[in-house]
Amino acid sequence: MSLQDLTTYVGVAHPWMCDTMGHMNVRHYAAMFDDASFQLLGHIAGAETETDRGRGWADVRSEVEYKHETKAGALITIRSRVIKLGRSSVTFEQIMSGTLDGVVHAVNRTTTVRFDLRARAAIALEPDARERAEALLSTEPARLRDQSA
Repeated sequence: MSLQDLTTYVGVAHPWMCDTMGHMNVRHYAAMFDDASFQLLGHIAGAETETDRGRGWADVRSEVEYKHETKAGALITIRSRVIKLGRSSVTFEQIMSGTLDGVVHAVNRTTTVRFDLRARAAIALEPDARERAEALLSTEPARLRDQSA
């Protein structure tokens, strides 16, 4: 593991998550990526903001590329990294891979904005949060193993 990426989710594709074709339904990809983003953004915001209910994050863009079918019983790991920092925004990439074989199942890219929940407006990233995000910043392209389903 490099300093630029972080394991943010480990789980399994349960049979109840699958559609009539036996593949994980897109709603469950979204849930796994969402859980992973809470981990990543928590690492960026830091423990000091856990009790601060006045600041949060607002996603403004999210895009998913589905690379490989995810079948019932598949063990899944999501690794996340920051790919761009703005004044008030963080863009991150999450790569969902098979835990045992490393095959990439899906890639999610999201831009989220640091948000003042009372003012309902974007705010600048706090200096400590920016420093933590910079530690996760990667300029290298993802090394994806694209295998057909």
